[in-house]
Amino acid sequence: MDMMMKDMMSNDMMSMPGMESMDMTLMQACMDACSACEQACTVCSTQMMDCSPACMNCADMCNTMMRSMLRMQGMTPAAMMSMLDACMAMCQVCMDKCMEHADMSEVCKMCAQSCKACMDACMAMKDSMMRMG
Repeated sequence: MDMMMKDMMSNDMMSMPGMESMDMTLMQACMDACSACEQACTVCSTQMMDCSPACMNCADMCNTMMRSMLRMQGMTPAAMMSMLDACMAMCQVCMDKCMEHADMSEVCKMCAQSCKACMDACMAMKDSMMRMG
């Protein structure tokens, strides 16, 4: 299924100025990391700890980032880079809050790790886009 989606997304990219040489493997990895982070943050937010608001916001941001990458029509490189920055910033906030509880809560520890993986994937995507430009 991932290969079919990458092929369809690649076709959409070809018609968008500035996106012709987008690295679809990195984009898929970023979408996967955003999806995993959204799920981890959603689970963590149910613990009713003081990290819950950050987790809920991070889950929403990751979902928005992933959905935007799935629906590339209307996206520009500048808008995508701004969204990647916003996603990384929200993941950082969530990770920092969850790390305060990581020694007491395996769920918070897992959430923080997922946020870190999402930030890394977003940064790889952004770095790739910067090399294109």
